[in-house]
Amino acid sequence: MANLTISLDENLIKLARIKAIQEGTSLSAKVREMLAAYVRQDLPITPLAIPKLPVSNATGGLMPGIDPSSNRSYYEAMDADLDILKLR
Repeated sequence: MANLTISLDENLIKLARIKAIQEGTSLSAKVREMLAAYVRQDLPITPLAIPKLPVSNATGGLMPGIDPSSNRSYYEAMDADLDILKLR
């Protein structure tokens, strides 16, 4: 990790250190976090592809075989839907 020397008002540093301690972190960690957020602002945001669950045309509900009380059942249905999209 590289060191960086910056010039800041002493009172600002003191107040920032106190606030960081109150938040259970360090001033260095907060500066790293803010600098990383600053850099990420310029990165393009890729839209998230949300797979759709298969819905029955007859009932409008979930397709038979998908258990609404089971996360695994949802994930398997979404994965199957993604596999079908890749084949097209």
